[in-house]
Amino acid sequence: MADAADVERAAVLGAGTMGHGIAQVCAQAGIDVVLYDVDDAALQRGLAGIKKSLEKAVEKGKARRDEAEAALRRVTVLKDLDAACRRADVVVEAVPEKLELKRKLFAEVERHVAPEAMLASNTSSLSIERLAEGLARPERFLGLHFFNPVPLMPLLEIVVGPRTGAGVVVAAAALGRRLGKEPIVVQDAPGFASSRLGLALGLEAIRMVEEGVASATDIDKAMELGYRHPMGPLKLTDLVGLDVRLGIAEYLHQTLGERFRPPELLRRMVGEGKLGKKSGQGFYEWTE
Repeated sequence: MADAADVERAAVLGAGTMGHGIAQVCAQAGIDVVLYDVDDAALQRGLAGIKKSLEKAVEKGKARRDEAEAALRRVTVLKDLDAACRRADVVVEAVPEKLELKRKLFAEVERHVAPEAMLASNTSSLSIERLAEGLARPERFLGLHFFNPVPLMPLLEIVVGPRTGAGVVVAAAALGRRLGKEPIVVQDAPGFASSRLGLALGLEAIRMVEEGVASATDIDKAMELGYRHPMGPLKLTDLVGLDVRLGIAEYLHQTLGERFRPPELLRRMVGEGKLGKKSGQGFYEWTE
């Protein structure tokens, strides 16, 4: 794996909220980025999301106009996986949290990338060891867990699998710092550090709403004002997506037991299509 300073080209697989956010921070760090997706509409939404985010950065004085325009020029969108990965120094996967989908994708990716390229998953909970099964070179594979919204959140959780090489971990941390992130290193365990702790708080907050302890607004205010959290657990659940949190909860319930059993309220809201900000309705109403 090349030094972080030598990384010239990245491929980001999946043009959703996390994918286009990762592509943006790479481009802002001077890295040429290919944003890949199988869906043309998703690619166009991803590119529009990058443009909108960069424009906000300019408006708020966090980036100069010429810097934003240069970053946008570094982003290319493609539906061809081979072309996306062929010259990449780093490949970051950000597709839905489905083990077999990710494993199938990485098996295909490995046929297209250079032997020294770093392979990383943005998974928030799935086992790095299981994701690496079937890879010819699992030592170059690890988790790079970014947080939403990627351009604003400073944390990067580096997840080390049992076969991840020490040099790759060092390179990943250096790359994270180049992207403006503060890296932490955790071992491959269910939910890692961030998702496990964050979900425990979020699920308990949902149970409190379910039991009528307090309103969503007041529960969030308790954590924001009483514990200095920048955002309450229920508003954060809306931002992450109730369906995403349900998927993580189901996985941790299977691996860690009853403490992560999803509340019935969460299941019901997902079933009703109340997914949070992306659907316009969750524990809060969201409008543009």
